[in-house]
Amino acid sequence: MSTKSFKNKRFRNIGVLTVLAVYFLILVGGIVRSTGSGMGCPDWPKCFGSWVPPTDVSQLPEDYLEVYKQKRIEKNEKLAAYLDKLGFEEVSAAIFSHPNQYIETEFNVTKTWIEYINRLVGALIGIFIFLKVLYSIPYLRTDKTVFFLSLASFVMVGFQGWLGSIVVSTNLLPVVVTIHMALALVLVAMLQYVVARAYKEDIAENVDYSSKVNALLWVLAIITFGQILVGTQVREEVDLVSFMMNGAGRETWVDQLGNYFYFHRSFSIVVLALHVYIAYHLYKIMSRQITLLTHLMLVLLGAEIVIGIIMAYFAIPPVLQPLHLTFGSLLFGVQFQLIIVYHYASKRAFKPQAVVHN
Repeated sequence: MSTKSFKNKRFRNIGVLTVLAVYFLILVGGIVRSTGSGMGCPDWPKCFGSWVPPTDVSQLPEDYLEVYKQKRIEKNEKLAAYLDKLGFEEVSAAIFSHPNQYIETEFNVTKTWIEYINRLVGALIGIFIFLKVLYSIPYLRTDKTVFFLSLASFVMVGFQGWLGSIVVSTNLLPVVVTIHMALALVLVAMLQYVVARAYKEDIAENVDYSSKVNALLWVLAIITFGQILVGTQVREEVDLVSFMMNGAGRETWVDQLGNYFYFHRSFSIVVLALHVYIAYHLYKIMSRQITLLTHLMLVLLGAEIVIGIIMAYFAIPPVLQPLHLTFGSLLFGVQFQLIIVYHYASKRAFKPQAVVHN
């Protein structure tokens, strides 16, 4: 194997590993939310002031609830001041108007370690992306975009880490959680594109290009992205209902949800119809790569719909909440991969054909 081939393969391997790790982190994040472990560590980046969290409440000071509550308030006051200066007065006000901002979560060893594992996975992804940046340096000679997008993804991971600290300090403020999720999807899309761009020659199949199909794929991905964000708002409503009812009466939670839930549920019919319509056009392309991705897209969509129905009519089983989020994220990822593959598979169609003179 040549040195160039080795470097290319190394970049691809770390790229694919990073993408898979991000999806795994989304799953872990869903588990954190469904188990109520988001505040398992009341500070950041440490957990209860230590790099390795405690295993028993006896390892904490007696007034730990008040101590960490005060630290959060001080940090939030600084954040609110910055937001006010930037003109985000409504977001600033929301930090202190949310009902659970001044409530500190009591120590629970299981929830603490679930959140700690979530952070470890995030740190591991940071290492993966740093390696990806290093391995992308050779592409400065052949395709600078690969390097700069790899670098941008590393910066974004750092920002996500900082935003994670804000999620903790604001005690899971809805708007911050939603932004955190949106950026995670943008990050994974960027990572997928970088890997595909580095290996675009392997994707090319010389399929006929259709601007209509390309536009439909983008519309589908954007709508799915929006549905996921609306879903995070539904999740915030579920958390609020759970908080107000102290975790009891789970079978009545759905009845107390607001407009986000009904929009999310009803709009899924439109999403289903759009998927079927686009899948019909994708199957007509007769491309092995596109066909496989279309199969996967429909399977994930079916799983999402089934899980959504079970959650709506069977008291939102906690075990299904992280799966619903993860499958939705994977669905978006497959759609974005379809956009990438369709773009590069049809790239040769744009190349002018050589004219042979007899």
